[in-house]
Amino acid sequence: MADVRPDGEIIRASLSDPDEFGEIYARHRRAVFRYVARRIGSQDAGDVTADAFVRAFSIRTRYDASQTNSLPWLYGIARNIVGDRIRRTRRRKRTYIALVDQGDGEISDADDRLVAYQVTRSLNSALRKLSSRDRETLLLFALEGLTYAEISRVLDIPAGTVGSRITRARRRILELIPDLEQISSTEGPAEHKDEQ
Repeated sequence: MADVRPDGEIIRASLSDPDEFGEIYARHRRAVFRYVARRIGSQDAGDVTADAFVRAFSIRTRYDASQTNSLPWLYGIARNIVGDRIRRTRRRKRTYIALVDQGDGEISDADDRLVAYQVTRSLNSALRKLSSRDRETLLLFALEGLTYAEISRVLDIPAGTVGSRITRARRRILELIPDLEQISSTEGPAEHKDEQ
């Protein structure tokens, strides 16, 4: 198996051979799309994702090539475009956590769909009550799976601040949805798997 080239190396190579940047797009387009779709819905996510990669390509000379993973950088660019779009359309207070259906049957049972709907509705309501800084930090951690160091790069804040924001957001959500753990761990279809 061939070694996978780090993103920084590819971006550096794209300075002399722009076609190289296509590898960055191929590696990260789905993750950036999901990130955007969770914030503004999947209807506009394709356009914003494309805009993010166009902008990334145009500013690639500023990328720190020592960074092996460009995804936090791409999330930062997408975040700015999403913010611009929200401000322009006056939807600043709306937050979406879209259950992006990828056709893999993850939520196929009616009970699972009902639980997912209840949790999503409750979380959307709670997330709207968080400060935008705490909400964005929590979403980068919980939905995008970024580390504190990566979130620090996306938001341009110290890693300690990332931890504080996540802790504060978690506490607030548990205050707003005290039965969240019970709702999200409802037994149902899993109990019947052995019966099939």
